Amino acid sequence: MIFWILYYILEVYLDFYWSRYQFPDFKWPIRLQNTLILELGYFLVKIPLAYSLLYVYEKVNINKSFKYIISCSIIVIAVLAHRFLTHYIIYPYIYQVTETLDGKQPSGFINGLVAFNSFMDLIFMVGLVFGIEITRQKNLLKDQITMLKAEKLDQELTMLKAQINPHFLFNTLNNIYGMALKKADETPDIILQLSKIMRYNIYEAVENTISIEKDIENIKDYIQIQKIRHHQLSVVFNEDIDNPGQEISPLILIQFVENAFKHGVSESLGNSLINIDIKLKNGILNYCIKNSKEQKSYADSTKIGLKNIHRQLELLYPKHTLTVEDKNDQYMITLTIDLNDKFNI
Repeated sequence: MIFWILYYILEVYLDFYWSRYQFPDFKWPIRLQNTLILELGYFLVKIPLAYSLLYVYEKVNINKSFKYIISCSIIVIAVLAHRFLTHYIIYPYIYQVTETLDGKQPSGFINGLVAFNSFMDLIFMVGLVFGIEITRQKNLLKDQITMLKAEKLDQELTMLKAQINPHFLFNTLNNIYGMALKKADETPDIILQLSKIMRYNIYEAVENTISIEKDIENIKDYIQIQKIRHHQLSVVFNEDIDNPGQEISPLILIQFVENAFKHGVSESLGNSLINIDIKLKNGILNYCIKNSKEQKSYADSTKIGLKNIHRQLELLYPKHTLTVEDKNDQYMITLTIDLNDKFNI
């Protein structure tokens, strides 16, 4: 509707401007009135022509050659209808003059020049309609592709989280099992901590984002569980957060902590050290974890958690930087994320 209103205004302006040369004896109010009426009359031809061609182009499922023949036939019929309207109605009844070619010689119903003028008038309108329609379809297709990509990413992230949660639960239950065998007094406490962590995983971590304050609290709960088991463990946790409410995708940061315990502390025969440094300033997160390890190949360990988190970072924070430094007795991961530049799912 907006297109036809704008097109009508354009055609009225052009025809009104041209009419001062075609009908110099007519006063401008009369010329304007005639132009408004004749352009409405032309819509009786133009609107059916536009939608007929669009229907053939989009809906009719036939050979391209037949589509071309049908389209040409529709255009020919429209040109004849345009000529009939111009020659037998507009000039005699609106302008109340005889249609002429050069202002002197009367024009017939159909000849090369007048037919060409009608054809160009209709083709100009058809070109505008198809241009706008094709642009609309391209934008619609682009939106659909974007939506499908978002749905695919959402499904993939859900699958990755489904892999991560059992992975974490499996490790923690193993810890509780070992303590239960020893009848450790700390077993009720660790079960309580696990309950708190699972509540976070089940009810809060299912959201696309969560406050970094809650995510850090979950990491601290996880560390408390591990410290109950590992008595020769020293954990240094430094945090400098300027905005505790900053949104972050859940279960990203804790995976590096879990990795440090599983492949560092759990494999260590003596005293172990984990140093966690997390800073957030103006939406830029700097996260560094260093853990001691035995002098053997770190890459030989199972790293499903790291593989998953690598993929999550690629999907959610494409511009992140992640560096890994593997030394003989120390493993360090440094992660930098611009939390303001998150891909929206």
